[in-house]
Amino acid sequence: MTTSKIENSRTYPTSISLGLFLTLFGLLIFSVGAKPEWFNLDRSSVVGFIQIAVFTTGLGIISLGGYIALVALWGDYERSIAADIGLRLVATGYVLAIFTGMADVFGMGSHLFPDVPFFGPLQATGVGIGQAMIALGFLMTIPYGKWREK
Repeated sequence: MTTSKIENSRTYPTSISLGLFLTLFGLLIFSVGAKPEWFNLDRSSVVGFIQIAVFTTGLGIISLGGYIALVALWGDYERSIAADIGLRLVATGYVLAIFTGMADVFGMGSHLFPDVPFFGPLQATGVGIGQAMIALGFLMTIPYGKWREK
């Protein structure tokens, strides 16, 4: 006896809810790292290592939650090539955001080890490009044509 797609899809709302919860939780963590003054947590005039680590962690949680939710939207349908490329683009954008954001920590930035890590304009540009890649990847992963088949 085979089960229909409708019976199998009962777990998908749970996955979608989990993905959306993780995405919103990641947005909160990202906001604490990017704008700590919104939460009265600003202790320095510069963006340092802890702040960079917190907002990149939040960005990772956002990416994971979006991944879970968008994969659940596909359900039992096979993902398109564009959707698979989009998911890989999300991962690549996150790696780019981490490595450009933490360039000073990794020894590739303009403020090397004895100096305090500093989040400068080049790093901000790199993180922005990584975030744009993540957003483009999510847009590519949305199952646009799936809903027209019903």
